[in-house]
Amino acid sequence: MTDEVKRLFFALDCPPVQRKAIAQWRGELGLRTGKPVPADNFHLTLLFLGAVPLAQINEVCQAASKVRTPGEALRISLDRLQVWHRPGVLSLAPEQAPQALLRLVYALEQAMLPFGFEETPREFRPHLTLVRDYRAPEPESAMPPEFFLRAERFALFESHKGRYRVLQDWPLT
Repeated sequence: MTDEVKRLFFALDCPPVQRKAIAQWRGELGLRTGKPVPADNFHLTLLFLGAVPLAQINEVCQAASKVRTPGEALRISLDRLQVWHRPGVLSLAPEQAPQALLRLVYALEQAMLPFGFEETPREFRPHLTLVRDYRAPEPESAMPPEFFLRAERFALFESHKGRYRVLQDWPLT
């Protein structure tokens, strides 16, 4: 018998005004391939945990609450459109990731090590996914992307049937 699990990840949520602006910009690209990510799901993943037993979620939250944060809101420039061909993803990413973001991700990775969620660690590549199953070259854009994701909190999200829900969040300040 297997324990019940939830599919979890840590992320920075995208504010509603920003979601709307990004979705509108994406619409102007005139894409003809892939599955657009619903604007309500826009976020910047910090660390994917995968299947977490329900019994461990409180411990995960306790460990996350002790993570050293930047002490200030994060401002991340999403100024680069990119295609990841193998997974078929079109995303927005920063040309240069802020050091405070990289330190936060490292602190989260270290806090989650005792749980052993992910056997093969992945290199952190900050991005906001626009389209999944994208099978085309990078689209031309009349207006280059110039978005700023401003985050005052980081959150533990649950992914369930294509919807994301915040289970708990913590201040960055």
